[in-house]
Formats: sequence, C-alpha cells, structure tokens
Amino acid sequence: MNMRKMAFAAGIAALSVSVAACGSDTTGKTSPSPSGGGQSASVNPSEAPKKFTITTLDYRYAGALPPANGRGIEMINQKFNINYKPQFVIVTDYLQKLSATVASGELPDVITLNSHQDPQYLKWVKQGAFLPLNDVLDKYESFKLIPENVRKAVTIDGKIYGLPAYFPLNYQLSPMIRQDWLDNLGLKMPTSYEELKEVAIAFATKDPDKNGKNDTYGLAMSQYINPPFGMGAYWDFLAWYHKDKEGNYIPGIISEARKEQITWLADLYKKGAATPDFAVMNWGQTNKEFYGGKAGIFIGGPRGMSDTFAQGLVDVAPGAKLVPIPPFKAPDGSQGFTAHQGFYGITLFNAKLAQEPEKLKRILEMHDFSMKFYSLEQQNAGNKDFDWITGNEGQGYKVENGAVKKESAEKGLKPADYLPNAVPWAPSDQANAYSKMYKVPVLAELAAKYEKMHADTKHYFNPVNAVFSETRLTKEDELTMYMYEEQTKMIYGQRPISDWDNLVKEWKSKGGEQMIKEVNDALKAANVKGEWK
Repeated sequence: MNMRKMAFAAGIAALSVSVAACGSDTTGKTSPSPSGGGQSASVNPSEAPKKFTITTLDYRYAGALPPANGRGIEMINQKFNINYKPQFVIVTDYLQKLSATVASGELPDVITLNSHQDPQYLKWVKQGAFLPLNDVLDKYESFKLIPENVRKAVTIDGKIYGLPAYFPLNYQLSPMIRQDWLDNLGLKMPTSYEELKEVAIAFATKDPDKNGKNDTYGLAMSQYINPPFGMGAYWDFLAWYHKDKEGNYIPGIISEARKEQITWLADLYKKGAATPDFAVMNWGQTNKEFYGGKAGIFIGGPRGMSDTFAQGLVDVAPGAKLVPIPPFKAPDGSQGFTAHQGFYGITLFNAKLAQEPEKLKRILEMHDFSMKFYSLEQQNAGNKDFDWITGNEGQGYKVENGAVKKESAEKGLKPADYLPNAVPWAPSDQANAYSKMYKVPVLAELAAKYEKMHADTKHYFNPVNAVFSETRLTKEDELTMYMYEEQTKMIYGQRPISDWDNLVKEWKSKGGEQMIKEVNDALKAANVKGEWK
C-alpha cells in the first residue's frame, strides 16, 4: 500500500467498524428463489447457454478467507450458469503472488488490485495484459454510474482499464470538535488557524470538561503527523494544489502552506495543546485519547466511525457533543476540502477475453449485478436481488432492529463473499445515508452534520489522481516518509523550521524533482488541471 493510501487508510482503519452494509452488496437483474436456485426449468437443455469456467485472483484480509466450496459459490454458479473458480490470497502476500502469476503467463480471467498506483500495474498495462473497457462501460447500468473523474483516473493512453470499486467522492475525514467544550468555555466555532490555536490552547489550560483537573488538551494526534488538521484543499499535504515559480503543480507536503501548518503545530505542541509524544503514539492509542475524553479536536466523517468508540465517550462524558469544523477560507479565497479520488481498488480483465466475447459478456453481467446499489429501504428480503447477493435472510444475514447483520465472510454463505467487486456504486454520496446507520446518537448526529456540510461545500479535484508517473509510483512512499520524519523533528524543535528550504531541496534531490516533472508533463499531455466542483 503506498503512502497516500497508508495515510488515508490509517484514519479509516482506526475509526471504522465494518460499513459493508452501507449502500449494499450488489447489482440487479432477476434473482433466483430464496433457496439460491438458478436457471429456469423451462429452458430446453439443448438451447441453454454455454457454461463457462471463470477464474479469478483476489485478495482478502487476514481472517476473512471464505472456504473454497462455500454456499456462496454454489449460488453464483447456479445464477450465472458458470463454473466459478476464485482464488484468494492474504493481502500482505497478494502482490508477490500476482507478480508471479503474471510472469508465468497464466493470468486468470479476472484479477483485483487495491491500488491502480502500484508500479507493476502500469508495466502490465503496457505489456497488454488487461482488456480495455471503453466500449462496455455504458452498456451496463451499474457501470454507467462510474463518474468521469474516476474514468480518467484509470485511463492510460486513452484506454480505460478495470472496473473501479466505489468509494465516496466527497467524504474524506476532516476535523471535528467538542461543541460541549466550546460551550463550557464560552468559545465560538473557529474559522481560522489562529482561532483554532486559541481554542486548542484553551482546551489544554481552562478545564473544558469542568472536572477540576488539568487533564485535557486540544489536538489528538498520532505518528506521521496524523491527523494533519488540513482545514481545506489549500492546506492538504496530499493534494497537488499549489504551483512553483515555473507554474508546475507541486504536492502539498513541500508547499509554503505546509510550512505554515508545521509552524502552527510546533507552537501548539510547545504549549501542551497537542497529544504529548504523538510521534510514538499509534492510531488506536490516539482514538482512545479522544474517545476517552482527553482531547477536544480530532477527525471524523459521514462513514467509517465506530459506535463502540463513541459509546466509550458517552460513558465518560454523557453530555459530549461532536460537530464538524467547516473549512477555513484560504489566503487565495478558496474554501473547501479535497475530494477523494472516488474509488478504492480496481478489477481487471484478462486481455485474452477479447477472443471469447460470450464469456466476457457473462463475466461483465456478473460484475454489473455485483455492483448494483440498494438504498436502506431496499436492504431486506423483500428485494430479491439484495436478498440473493447477501445470501438470503436467515442464512447469509439477519435483520436486527432494522439493521442488516451479515454472517462473516469466513463462512462463505453469501455470493458477496466471493465476487471480486461486490461494492455497489451509489448514485451519490448522500444516497448512502450513512448517518442513519449509527446506533449511538452522538455519532448519528455528527454524521448527519458532516453529510450536510459536504453537500454545502465545494471540493477540489486533485489533478494527480488522473495521471501516472513512474517516479511517483516507485518513490513517493519513501519521499513522504522522509518528510514525515523531518517535519516531526520540526514540530518537536529538533530541526529549525528556518531550515525548510533545505528540507525541500533534500526532498527534490531524492527523486521529488523528477516526480514533479513527470506529473506535470503528464498533466499537460492529458490537459488535466485541478478544479473545484
């Protein structure tokens, strides 16, 4: 996983409980009976469509490998008249397995990648391993929902490779604050970094929880300067928003805005307004600090937050109230957060399938079905397609207090356990209605406020998501880690912030300068620019 993904995924993993039910598990044509039946009995065997063997190579996380011959596979075979042969590998071993498979020349029909920014992906595309999908995306209802910016992100030399797996476009994690602490101290919602600094210091020095003890502080932070508390795209260290003197886009982590932010964090750390020794704190520990009532400023979003953590906060602070901090107005007049790239992982198809159009059609129909979106109101046994993909009520899932509780993937009871892209494409972020899925009221209210904030806010589309750079693919992790380490030293006072220009020169000398050139050359060639929507 590259550093861009790691920084993002660290926040998701630590905050999240499973949200697989958010938005549903598949796509719809007609489905079989609740018992998982397949083809109609009225079909003459001599006229029945050919049965294809379909092979896949896919990854799963530790403890989530379904059995080789589970009920879900039987249901898939019956419904689509195929002999489905999926192979699953633990994610930590997956890229090595995939590389060996591609090198052998025995590529399965379908493979998945958790990031299209893996260096091998670009190499394999250039070698002609995967099938372009330009001509099929608008022939299937679920594929039609894939937006233009996402299509651009998986386009190489004008050809679209792979089906992206849905991820909300505008629901990046962003700062939130204890409104009850603001109220206790008679403070207003901060609208600038200077005001946020004053609030963070007050949280550290003025007993915002009114317990008579000096046991609170402002910012909850962990290693890798996470969260970065970027209050808009202007301050987003991952966004290619700023430009250098030559007019080239540069990554936020080397920008003057980042320098100002590191200076701000160093001042807060010196005043005891941020997590003590954050550089050695892991994400789980930082979550416990915030949800244990120790800090007043953290991050959240409409999806991925934990009812369990929130209940812990309610237990120690029954009057806790969490609200999002709206984006600040930047020096250039912009105001809004960075959009996500809009997908997370892709499904790719063997180029040889072009020689087997009927087999390819069967595979695409299966994926179209697996990506169908179901609203909350449709997630029940009354919707036969949802009931099928989720393994039938009473077997693959049950409904408790109006919520769908799915059986674990290890049991293999539902088709969604085996399909390589069983992630529904929502027609909009709001359609997921994430806020209605939380059980702890403080989170449900917070998520609803985040949904409204994002609906009312412009978002910056990061241009780097739409192009490829070999140096970026191979060097960015190393470069970003180096900057984390050196910028952490600046926050701690171990390296002077006045040395910023030298730090940027070091970054450029390690491959950053070449990365900037490649990215900007690619942006110009593709006529792609950063834009607000």
